[in-house]
Amino acid sequence: MKRRIFGWALLSLSLAWQVNAQAQTKWDLPAAYPATNFHTINLNQFAADIDKGSGGKLKITVHANASLFKAPEIKRAIQGGQAQIGEILMVNFQNEWQIWGADGLPFLADSYDESVRLWKVQKPLIDKKLAEQGMMILYAVPWPPQGVYSKKPLSSAADLKGIKWRAYSPATARIAELVGAQPVTVQAAEVSQAFATGVTESMMSSGSTGADAKLYEHVKYWYDTQAWLPKNAVLVNKKAFDALDKPTQDAVFKAAADAESRGLAESKKANNASLDQLRNGGMQILPPNPQLTADLKKVGEIMLKEWLEKAGPEGKALIDAYHRK
Repeated sequence: MKRRIFGWALLSLSLAWQVNAQAQTKWDLPAAYPATNFHTINLNQFAADIDKGSGGKLKITVHANASLFKAPEIKRAIQGGQAQIGEILMVNFQNEWQIWGADGLPFLADSYDESVRLWKVQKPLIDKKLAEQGMMILYAVPWPPQGVYSKKPLSSAADLKGIKWRAYSPATARIAELVGAQPVTVQAAEVSQAFATGVTESMMSSGSTGADAKLYEHVKYWYDTQAWLPKNAVLVNKKAFDALDKPTQDAVFKAAADAESRGLAESKKANNASLDQLRNGGMQILPPNPQLTADLKKVGEIMLKEWLEKAGPEGKALIDAYHRK
């Protein structure tokens, strides 16, 4: 009798384990930035919140620093189902669809408040586009304001002529062309090596990117141009999401809303902390002089005009809605 009871107990435990194993879903989340970057820290908290909120039914593994897919490959991996969820830098995909690049237009939205305002008019368009591609956007978080890193002092855009300029998006490549610099494609994970070996001498990026790469070891100047605040977005494969039960979907939405709010606050903190880190490492953090500011504003005006021509009525409607907000 005892043996029979023991046998039933083992069978019950085995069945319970099998049911639990079947109920648990595992997702991979590729990301392009280091584990110490505030975006990645936010992703890990997002994954932990989903684990808790779903009662352990959905487990997400974050693969930082382009260890699973390189930055330009992540969106396609999500769309194709090689990864169920992932984080992209939206401006990387401007050539695919111009609206992705709206938050990378120089001096259009040049503060956190303006970035949030732009996102409110940009998101409905992105929701529609991703629905056509079998994906959804869960949340977006802006990078800190962009400035210019340079190994030599800059007093005007003319000082950038011929310089090797890191281009990581269509917009940054176009800036290089307009100021006469030499664009060099370098992904975030390769920034430190590129500056150390002379592949790159200058770039426009946030203080956070420079701090991650310890650029104070190779670069002397960062000019606080407040040019734009590009956003990282977390996308999910729609089929993978639809396969979740309703309570788990709700847990994902709740964690995403929390991650967007938390990420904005952390971006602001990271901006101050990263500039302090660069300054303490020996880099000079400087305001651009009036001539450099004026030159870069002209670049921004040209790029907005070009963008509107490519984006067509959809782009004009977005910009008009942004200015009305």
